[in-house]
Amino acid sequence: MIIWLILLIAGALALMMMRASAWVWLVAEAVLIWLGARLADIELPVLVLLAILFFTPTLLVAIKSVRQSLMTRPALDLFRKIAPRMSATERDAIEAGTVWWDAELFSGKPDWKRLFELPAPRLTPEEQAFLDNEVEQLCAMVSDWDTSVKTQDLPPEAWQFIKDKGFLGMIIPRQYGGKQFSAYMHSQVVMKLGSRSSAAAIAVMVPNSLGPAELLLHYGTESQKNHYLPRLAQGLEIPCFALTSPYAGSDAAAIPDVGIVCKGEHEGRETLGFRVTWSKRYITLAPIATVLGLAFRVRDPEGLLGSNAEPGITCALIPTDHPGVITGRRHWPLNAVFQNGPTEGRDVFIPMEWVIGGAEQVGRGWRMLMECLAAGRAISLPSSSVGFSKLAVRGTSAYTAMRRQFKIEIGKFEGVQEALARMGGHLYMMDATRRLSALAVDAGEKPSVISAISKYHVTERGRMVVNDGMDVIGGKGICMGPGNFLARAYQQVPIAITVEGANILTRCLIIFGQGAIRCHPYVLQELATAADEDRERAVQEFDRLLFGHLSFVAANAARSFVGGISRGWLLPSSSHAARATRGYFRAVAHLSSAFALLTDVSMGVLGGTLKFRERISARLGDVVSQLYLVSAVLKRFEDEGRQEEDLPYVDWSVQDALHRAQEAILDVLHNFPNPIIAVLLRVLIFPLGLPYRKPSDVLGTRLAQAMQTPGESRNRLVADAYLPREGDPLACGEKAFVLAPVVQQLEHRLKSDIKEGKLPPMPQSLLEVPAWSALALERQLISQQEKDALDAFAHYGDQSVQVDDFAADFDRAEIVAQLRS
Repeated sequence: MIIWLILLIAGALALMMMRASAWVWLVAEAVLIWLGARLADIELPVLVLLAILFFTPTLLVAIKSVRQSLMTRPALDLFRKIAPRMSATERDAIEAGTVWWDAELFSGKPDWKRLFELPAPRLTPEEQAFLDNEVEQLCAMVSDWDTSVKTQDLPPEAWQFIKDKGFLGMIIPRQYGGKQFSAYMHSQVVMKLGSRSSAAAIAVMVPNSLGPAELLLHYGTESQKNHYLPRLAQGLEIPCFALTSPYAGSDAAAIPDVGIVCKGEHEGRETLGFRVTWSKRYITLAPIATVLGLAFRVRDPEGLLGSNAEPGITCALIPTDHPGVITGRRHWPLNAVFQNGPTEGRDVFIPMEWVIGGAEQVGRGWRMLMECLAAGRAISLPSSSVGFSKLAVRGTSAYTAMRRQFKIEIGKFEGVQEALARMGGHLYMMDATRRLSALAVDAGEKPSVISAISKYHVTERGRMVVNDGMDVIGGKGICMGPGNFLARAYQQVPIAITVEGANILTRCLIIFGQGAIRCHPYVLQELATAADEDRERAVQEFDRLLFGHLSFVAANAARSFVGGISRGWLLPSSSHAARATRGYFRAVAHLSSAFALLTDVSMGVLGGTLKFRERISARLGDVVSQLYLVSAVLKRFEDEGRQEEDLPYVDWSVQDALHRAQEAILDVLHNFPNPIIAVLLRVLIFPLGLPYRKPSDVLGTRLAQAMQTPGESRNRLVADAYLPREGDPLACGEKAFVLAPVVQQLEHRLKSDIKEGKLPPMPQSLLEVPAWSALALERQLISQQEKDALDAFAHYGDQSVQVDDFAADFDRAEIVAQLRS
């Protein structure tokens, strides 16, 4: 009997996981009943009862006409009543862009082949040369301290360099004079600039992300492309794009700015156009822009364009010297000096030909923005956040390796190691996510959900990295000056959190709210079928979708349970998995099934009200986000040749993400409106308890030690971040860091001499080291080469730990004078 029960349960789970048809279930049920008679000696009356219990519901599903009459038609009628109503803007947002790896994670059974089909990121020789030369030169021309304190802008020579060298036309095709760089190259440039100067990074990334060039490439008329794209590529035009209004920030679709369709005079002739009134703020590059991309709501009260009196949001290009355009004063965002400010206009007449794409695109602006925002959001802020995080990790890890307190390097203290481990683990995952998202764009995707995940989680982890760095470097971090490599990043982190979709909005509404419908294999089709006015056609299609959906739910329930009882080992891994990471592939498979099951149950229980349960939506979004981040780490590890030295970064970041995903699932269940269903789900998903733990202290120590050890592993962690020329405190810190192991070896070798009194202990003050090394040389305990290394370490180390100071009236005299000017 026990064997038969095991076969019954195992067979049912296997059939559910394989999504077997009803006819296959009938055959399997017959076999199980036969085995019950042979193995368990089940008596005939019981066998008959089992046959009735098993066969009746299965036959009802197997016979199509019966199924449709008893189940499909009533289900369709009910679904039509309870299905959430979508506005046109909601539908545009959901249907915009493409689905890719996010859909695999929503499926509950990710196909790893699809992820690993993407080649590892590579730059062309032309792109690599530009990164090594022009980008390096631009970084050397600017610094956050100089731009924020001295010039309140990029210096004129830097602006001219940006224009002359084609930085503003990186995404523009060569036929228009642009660079036609890949999305990955675009990301590399922004990241490197972000590791040096926020103003330079933003000045370059905005024209190459959500701006006129992007919109023109996808939607512009040939005339518009031929006029604007060459001028944008050469820097003859500086673009900005105005979307945000004082009363429509996160709710950008509700912009109050209006353009009334009318006839007016333009260039001496009467033409059809709009009389537009707008008030926008937070518009990057607006104070210096020569061409304004403007989103406004079109109204056509006289029916000049047709019968629709409210065509909707429209995007147009307006020269900023056009009569009536008002360029406001600058905003001052947290001491960042990138150009940002308001723009206004009242009853400004613009001709129809200025609409991006011409008259055919009137009212389609929201769709345009949703499509284009996906690509830009996947690149710009994730890349700049990785840039300043690499700066933080490079500077902080070097500082901890050579800064001493209590006669020991501070990087050996467990408290500091805990912070360092978080910094290194988060950065490894952030960079992996940045790379994978850029690769998706290069593959032709417009990944709206993935771009939201990247933007939210990379900027949030960037905030964690900088905060930990500030804690570690202590007093040096809180004193402003050219020697403080972290202060401006610490000040300006909230900018990345806020712009291109505030993080609270992105987490609560976009990641899951958009993804649950867009990426689900059935829901969007079910909604479309329910709206079909042809009832018979709707019944046939809904029948296919409904029972496919139910099979999908059952498969994910089975996979969740099997993954839970086996700790993932009975779930498939991937042919790409290294032995060290095989378990992580299975963990993603387990949590992906659990997430898909939880998604369907949540939508079934909460229905259309789910979009108002923002905390539940946010936590569900956290689950799929963590799975995407883990996928990015596994892809990076494979792309970089399975570097064994990098395993501490892989292990820490993946274990941290899996634990976060598990906690998000628990938070959903703890707050689920139906406690009985919540208990059942927990038993299905975690039948043997919680399998995913936070990274251990031992792992954290390994990671922190790796960060403080010069070599290829650390070089990969901070790769392509800008390292200033000699004389800069960050460069001094790096030079001292490279020499630190030599100094430690010398100290170890001299330990017995110090103990015997031949030499005093190495002084804690680096200023006293040259005299100590001279004494060691005089007593023939070290060579001249070793003395030179000690003296160089002392010089560079002292330069890196020093804190800037200023005249007593500096802040008052200098800052006030600049404000007045």
